[in-house]
Amino acid sequence: MSNPLLANWTTPFRLPPFGRIESAHFRPAFETALAQHRAQIEEIASNPSEPDFQNTIEALERAGEMLTDVGAVFWNLTATDTNPELQEIEREMAGALSRHSSEISMNPALFGRIANLYDKREALGLSSEQRRVLELTYKNFVRAGAKLGDADKARLKTIMEQLAELSTRFSQNVLADESSWLLLLEEDDLDGLSADFRSAAAQTAAERGAPGKYAVTLARSSAETFLQTSKRRDLREIVFRAWASRGENHNATLIKEIIELRSERARLLGFASFAGFKLDDTMAKTPRAVRDLLDKVWSPALARAAEERAQIQAIADEEGANFTVAGHDWRYYAERVRKNLYDLDQASLRPYFQLENMIAGAFHVAEKLFGLRFVEQKGLELYHPDVRAFEVLDKEGNHVALFLADYFARPSKRSGAWMSDFRSQHKLDGEVRPTIVNVMNFTKGADGAPTLLSLDDARTLFHEFGHALHGMLSDVTYPLVAGTNVARDFVELPSQLYEHWLSEPAVLKQFALHAQTGEPMPDDLLQRIAAARHFNQGFGTVEFCASAYVDLDIHERGAAPDFDASAFERESLESISMPQEIVMRHRLPHFSHIFSGDGYSAGYYSYLWAEVLDADAFEAFKETGDPFAPEVAEKLHKHIYSAGGRQEAAEAYLAFRGRMPTVEPLLRQRGFA
Repeated sequence: MSNPLLANWTTPFRLPPFGRIESAHFRPAFETALAQHRAQIEEIASNPSEPDFQNTIEALERAGEMLTDVGAVFWNLTATDTNPELQEIEREMAGALSRHSSEISMNPALFGRIANLYDKREALGLSSEQRRVLELTYKNFVRAGAKLGDADKARLKTIMEQLAELSTRFSQNVLADESSWLLLLEEDDLDGLSADFRSAAAQTAAERGAPGKYAVTLARSSAETFLQTSKRRDLREIVFRAWASRGENHNATLIKEIIELRSERARLLGFASFAGFKLDDTMAKTPRAVRDLLDKVWSPALARAAEERAQIQAIADEEGANFTVAGHDWRYYAERVRKNLYDLDQASLRPYFQLENMIAGAFHVAEKLFGLRFVEQKGLELYHPDVRAFEVLDKEGNHVALFLADYFARPSKRSGAWMSDFRSQHKLDGEVRPTIVNVMNFTKGADGAPTLLSLDDARTLFHEFGHALHGMLSDVTYPLVAGTNVARDFVELPSQLYEHWLSEPAVLKQFALHAQTGEPMPDDLLQRIAAARHFNQGFGTVEFCASAYVDLDIHERGAAPDFDASAFERESLESISMPQEIVMRHRLPHFSHIFSGDGYSAGYYSYLWAEVLDADAFEAFKETGDPFAPEVAEKLHKHIYSAGGRQEAAEAYLAFRGRMPTVEPLLRQRGFA
């Protein structure tokens, strides 16, 4: 068959030809791309010429372009618009791609050439970026087992293949639970729910085959809004239990297998634990450093959460509730406390956070900081009707990137929010500009009504757009260090930093316009939002840190022969005195950050580590009195957003700020100082 994945794409912006791609195209495309990449690797490894940077490292960087393109389309589709056929291919390809990667990393002739260059790197006359790429290539090969003996290489290859397959099954199990669960409501079940939520819930029910009813799903924007606003305690409990137990029926045994295999992998590579192995390649470096940071935040967070618990219990008691507040009550009564203390609630805030205006606000901040313009491109063939495309231009009108935006929840999309790419930036053979995508799971407004977001949803949009800018503004030569290819505990800095501009009064005044009246957010509401900035921070910090502690614990301690995921989770939480009324943000059975691949394994703390950086980084703007100070923005662009991983993360931050941060700005930011 004529396979569009293997053709030379002549589409606008060299987009994948989505309209012609069918699920059946992926297997043969992967087979062809893998064969081509193997041939390229063999040519590099068997090159009779003395190894040099061009014929070895640059050749490696060029190799596998077809595989990269096919994989980018496939993995983006399996995350955003999957189907049973794609999921079957996903299970097959997880192991095949792992084997392929191991064969490259463990190729002795290839590693010999890399090691030869690494040993004499001082004398090669390399640029700083070239040296960084050489050092990273060598380190990546060593961490992938290049120095092991043959028997250990074979065992590690098997481990990596098994881990890839288990992670894929874990992710698919979570998606199955999320997409299949639905709570159908009648008219008299809607007490407390806003008009826009009711309309969206009615549309969701109709789309899922239940016209005339109202549906709550496990998309975060649906479940959390229901938990915050529904007056029906019995229904809140149903939603909360479903939300907290995703993956529980299928993933417990997978977790044990994953942890056992990761521990064995770490031991083969000379580390005492998988946490030690993973953190050796980060800013934190050691589990002790991570635990020290968590401990500094945990005690004040726990104390604040106790105060918040007393406040919400008092509200419940005043209203005659004859119960102790539980997990499914916290969000509802916290909203009541916020209303009492600050005259704020979700119902009054949501009309000001229209999706279209928040997109415009995020674009506006990028224009003010970095001189970017975003021009929507109509008529492009994209992978789903909900997806939108924007050409990104610099102040001279030059093309910077193509930005794709996929904002709405659907059963074929995994939950959460993320940034990915269909093409990353590099300059190996001329300028290649990136195609970046932001994916979210907002509940679409019904019947053409505007989609209204919570304040947290709006922060998520700004957060993911910060990641997108990190990919779009990348300005390096080599793919290995492009965009978000940085240390795991540094990658959240550009995204978390970008959230700060959402709270700037000038941004809210211009873009937080009421959905019915079009009026800007009034000054007194702006002041109340600012006054409430530390509201419920105890709860939010405790639920996050609990997940980070459990992640670190399970990857430090490994899995005993009688390991039980639920029991381990309980024991780990008891050791830090976890409040019973708060559930960790991601329980182990659906903790996709650490089990759907190992990107954030032993690394969920990264968000907190990066918050130390982002709190200090935004103070660089505040110190000038201008949240868009041009000289600070220029340094931010140069050393953070465009620099990729061409230098160590600490060096990049020092170049921007002139010093390393302390934890105090983070504590002030969360209201604990």
